[in-house]
Amino acid sequence: MSLHRRPPGLLAALPALAAVVSVAGCTSGGSQARVAPPPAPPAEVAGLCAALHGELPRTVAGLERTPVVPESDLTAAWGGSAIVLRCGIPKPAKMLDPKQDGVEVNDVGWLLEKLGDGGFRFTTGARLAYTEVRVDKEHATDAGMLVGLSAAIARTVPAGISSY
Repeated sequence: MSLHRRPPGLLAALPALAAVVSVAGCTSGGSQARVAPPPAPPAEVAGLCAALHGELPRTVAGLERTPVVPESDLTAAWGGSAIVLRCGIPKPAKMLDPKQDGVEVNDVGWLLEKLGDGGFRFTTGARLAYTEVRVDKEHATDAGMLVGLSAAIARTVPAGISSY
């Protein structure tokens, strides 16, 4: 009788465990973000959003860009759905409320709204295409999060008042 006994099912389970680990190691490591594009904006706005899409940074707040489903020039995401951008949204009604908070980053003005889940929504103002960025509560405190996004918007979406 051996003093070093193994549980009877352990050896049988090892091949299955090894298969699961090897499949997990082959995954891309990133996930997709499901982001609904805004309703089809006018052609001029869609063109500005396409230009912005091509200039968006690869990382935001240290998070890598994530593939978006459905694929669209109107949407982007970083870190899964931690940070989600939608370009070409209609003008938010809260944009008219003088009591709303705002910030300016790299000459881009942003309407600031705290969401019920602890995250934030930032929406550009005084640009020919409105762009919103939703940030989960974990990344909402990163003060530099809007820097790269603002720079891309300043390069591609001219200042002005959108009629959309």
